[in-house]
Amino acid sequence: MSKKKILIVTRNLPPLIGGMERLNWHIADELSKNHKIIVISHSKAKFEAPPDTSFYGVRLNPLPLFLLLAFMTTFWVCLRQRPDILFAGSGLTAPIATFWAKFFRKKSIVYIHGLDIGTNNKLYNLLWIPFIRSSDQIIANSSPTYDICLKKGVNEKNLSIIHPGVSFPPQPRNEQLIQQLKSQYDLQDKKILISVGRLTERKGLNEFIDLSFSKIVKAIPNTVLVVIGDTPNQSLNKNLQSKELILSTVKKHNVNNNIIFTGNISDDDVLSSFYYLADLHIFPVKHIPEDPEGFGMVAVESAAHGTPTIAFATGGIIDAVQHRKTGYLIEKQNYHSLTETTIDFLESRISIDKIICTYYAEQFAWYHLLEKFNQLIKSLDD
Repeated sequence: MSKKKILIVTRNLPPLIGGMERLNWHIADELSKNHKIIVISHSKAKFEAPPDTSFYGVRLNPLPLFLLLAFMTTFWVCLRQRPDILFAGSGLTAPIATFWAKFFRKKSIVYIHGLDIGTNNKLYNLLWIPFIRSSDQIIANSSPTYDICLKKGVNEKNLSIIHPGVSFPPQPRNEQLIQQLKSQYDLQDKKILISVGRLTERKGLNEFIDLSFSKIVKAIPNTVLVVIGDTPNQSLNKNLQSKELILSTVKKHNVNNNIIFTGNISDDDVLSSFYYLADLHIFPVKHIPEDPEGFGMVAVESAAHGTPTIAFATGGIIDAVQHRKTGYLIEKQNYHSLTETTIDFLESRISIDKIICTYYAEQFAWYHLLEKFNQLIKSLDD
């Protein structure tokens, strides 16, 4: 396959925090090993962009201005650089990539996350969805997202699935750091649950504490929930859960001493150590049809460390968690079953093999991403 010049247009890059941001960074990084990569994103991303890429920054906010500036910059870059492929890192920038690809008679690819296609926003469905449909290739991040794409009229022959990835192997186990964290957060001789991710309504942390965790603590008083993450500042999804709301629920059930908020953790060694020291990763995502969970990268990250996940079987989580092998998939919104299964696991009545857990995660390693994208890029020439 010949080397291509690929222009990636996305708002989702670090230092913004989230799975989409990590995914787009790794897509650019992996593709740069075989291709010439140009990135258009928000200006702050310049300092953390993959090293072997060319970068053009525009203002992040307000959103309409970002879209306008990205649209104009894409036109200018296409005139100067003549990319072979325009790639939209999410549905948000699909109109930009698809429009200019058609204008310059180039190919376009759009990567679709759950909310990109599942939203019921009338303006988005009227203006954005047609551009997504008209792209040369549409990539869904999970099988449920794939199904929603079909329902929204995306042509099956232009549609494929490429799951987000995970760093594999993970950071090696640092026993000294693990013991340091246990001492710092008073986690010695505790049953440890972790929740990793942004505090949004869909993630369902407040409901988990209200309907499940309080009962787990009554059954196993030395259980501690470590919450890693915070309310996102730049998220386009405004359905957020504030720390204050969650704390009010914590106070209501008198489990103040059983919950620890660490905030966002950017240090990979520290985050890995939390995965290693945890007994179970909790992922109580709510079933919201118009705001689906696209995939669930944190479940695969947890599995890479040998730590199983317990989650509701909704959205792309069914692709990220293998029932009884890397964790447990619970009937959506069945908090009683979620509670009982968690208690059974913590009391060792059921178990997950850490080696099988890790082995499953390897198939999502970032280095497999390049192989899959190269196959897709090759198909554009056929």
